[in-house]
Amino acid sequence: MRFTAIIGMGVSGCGKTTVASTLARRLDWAFAEADRFHSAANVAKMQGGTPLTDEDRRPWLDAIAGWIDERLAAGEPGVVSCSALKRAYRDRLRVGHDSVWFVHVDVPEDELAERMAARTGHYMPASLLDSQLAALEPLGPDEPGVTVPGTGDAAEVTDAVLATLTRERGDAPTP
Repeated sequence: MRFTAIIGMGVSGCGKTTVASTLARRLDWAFAEADRFHSAANVAKMQGGTPLTDEDRRPWLDAIAGWIDERLAAGEPGVVSCSALKRAYRDRLRVGHDSVWFVHVDVPEDELAERMAARTGHYMPASLLDSQLAALEPLGPDEPGVTVPGTGDAAEVTDAVLATLTRERGDAPTP
């Protein structure tokens, strides 16, 4: 199968946006940061240190799926970064999108905590990391995608993603 929509996923601070945007540049595909699809109410809730509920995330996930719909309707591939923490969220993003492939950027908890503590200018406080880790359901063996260690630099992680996409799926263009 040819994958034309890739979702860089993982908890806050794992580097999913950096990896997904690097991947999009290397593939020359459109890129979207899922944070831009959050409502003002969701952003305020997270800024206040309150984890989002499944109900809070529903319209956000639908907006991301809408972006994927637009890309596919235009015949344009795309990469989006999105936490996609739970299987149910990933299933929601894949409804009608058989060409979606996930890249789970996995980072050890202690390194995540260091990254979150050092991060400035982002609305997601480090205090929400534990709730994200508790909600995270790793990719299942029947889900299309790959889990990659996110401890290297973005170029190394992207190289690993492209190698896996090419080897296992046979559909990535040469960067």
